Amino acid sequence: MEAESPVSHGVTGKQVIHTTFLSALKMLDVGKWPIFALCSQEELKLIRQACVFGSAGNEVLYATENDEVFVLGTNCSGCLGTGDIQSTIEPQKLDTLCGKKIACLSYGSGPHVVITTAEGEVYTWGHNAYSQLGNGTTNHGLVPCQVSTNLVNKKVIEVACGSHHSMVLTSDGEVYAWGYNNSGQVGSGSTANQPIPRRVTSCLQNKIAVNIACGQMCSMAVVENGEVYVWGYNGNGQLGLGSSGNQPTPCRIAALQGIRVQRVACGYAHTLVLTDEGQLYAWGANSYGQLGTGNKSNQSYPAPVTVDKDRVIEIAACHSVHTSAAKTQGGHVYMWGQCRGQSVILPHLTHFACTDDVFACFATPAVTWRLLSVEPDDHLTVAQSLKKEFDNPDTADLKFLVDGKYIHVHKVLLKIRCEHFRSVLNNNDDDVIEMSEFSYQVYRAFLEYLYTDNISLPPEDAIGLLDLATFYRENRLKKLCQQTIKQSICEENAIALLSAAVKYEAESSHAMRCRELSVGCSVTVILHEQVRMDRKGYGRLNRQCEEVGKSALLWPCRGNEDELGHFCFQLEDDLWNGRSWRKSS
Repeated sequence: MEAESPVSHGVTGKQVIHTTFLSALKMLDVGKWPIFALCSQEELKLIRQACVFGSAGNEVLYATENDEVFVLGTNCSGCLGTGDIQSTIEPQKLDTLCGKKIACLSYGSGPHVVITTAEGEVYTWGHNAYSQLGNGTTNHGLVPCQVSTNLVNKKVIEVACGSHHSMVLTSDGEVYAWGYNNSGQVGSGSTANQPIPRRVTSCLQNKIAVNIACGQMCSMAVVENGEVYVWGYNGNGQLGLGSSGNQPTPCRIAALQGIRVQRVACGYAHTLVLTDEGQLYAWGANSYGQLGTGNKSNQSYPAPVTVDKDRVIEIAACHSVHTSAAKTQGGHVYMWGQCRGQSVILPHLTHFACTDDVFACFATPAVTWRLLSVEPDDHLTVAQSLKKEFDNPDTADLKFLVDGKYIHVHKVLLKIRCEHFRSVLNNNDDDVIEMSEFSYQVYRAFLEYLYTDNISLPPEDAIGLLDLATFYRENRLKKLCQQTIKQSICEENAIALLSAAVKYEAESSHAMRCRELSVGCSVTVILHEQVRMDRKGYGRLNRQCEEVGKSALLWPCRGNEDELGHFCFQLEDDLWNGRSWRKSS
């Protein structure tokens, strides 16, 4: 027996305002679908459209801001369109579709994929055992191919797929279907599979359709006067006709007489419709509570679904899952049905900003119910804005002159971030401050740290920055410098780094204690180990000793591990104490 999720019973006015405001700020995050973990952050930032599909949510197609199309995943039946059936964890470009501007996309259970472009062209590929690709064959399609039979001079504006059949809607309101037809889902009046697009006529002959949808083995269309026509499999009452018999041709849902429907959405074996008044009706299979009626009994007639007291503006369902979702005018998103193994029998208020998130986080599998549209997020956080303004002469009100170069900053930020500047800049109206105690690289790194909380400079300069941090009593900056220096010590820079530490120790007028870094100990261990282990290590030590005038003292130690160890320790001590050391006999 599946556990039942707690059901929300409304929110306060204050919560409504707060939630609506937050919803307006949130952006769709494709990273919520597990398959996108295979993409880098740089790749994710470029995505503008995406669709996750497949029996386990393991295939994805996405388009970038440059209208390039990529796919990745398990590639069942060649559904990625890459020309083979090999899976890939690296995004592969679909050159055929690049620059085509995808307008609508749907997928089946095989899976097979059907898209329409902004120009109204239709492309299909993937599983084709039932002719669901519409190319007249039953061979799987390994690359996207245009479907033109009976669609010449037709602009397709919407596509929909059942498990193994396909349907499209043209700009002039005509509906075409093809593929698997064992239950009449193609609407041809028979149960023979349809190998190429065929116009759905019968009751739709003189109607102008405005919306289409497919369940696993049924099809539906909304016409311009708000009527809903249905056909195909009806074993769970998903056609809403009050019976369970299949329907081989379109039939109007009489129970919706007087109700003007705007949209229809189909789940695996249940149906949702949205009216022009923002009301929601549901019917069909209900074993997971996907109708939202408060029980698990199937419904063969449309039943009203109460979603808070607000007007519903969007409904969501997908033929491959038993989950339902809706969004209200106030920005609230509700979900019900099969939600991560639980049966939620009434609409449950979520914290999501869009219905897409419901399917990413709670549907099984985690697929998309429509082609996602991702808007570029140009919003800058406070931290990003501050980072952008560092050293910006257009907005700065103070300049530091260091080594003949200017660094542009903002007085108020320096006073907020640093106690030293809080006292120095108080009642100070100077526009330029000269700084001679530290180098340009070091002082610029310090000021940039105040804007970003990070440092980025070579370890030799980090020693100088540590000196500055000690003088200004910036304890966090001291720790960052120490960490940078310790992590950067290696056999290539050991002596040079130690020499730099000694240099700052000698020159600093602020009594910097470089030995607290454990630089000397780290250098000695690294040098001794590298020289002991290989000849290259000896060569590196020799070259670095040449830089500090000590190579002549290293040569007699070659080949003697004890002598080498003694040399490394003595070299460190010599550098720290500034003595003119000579190797004892």
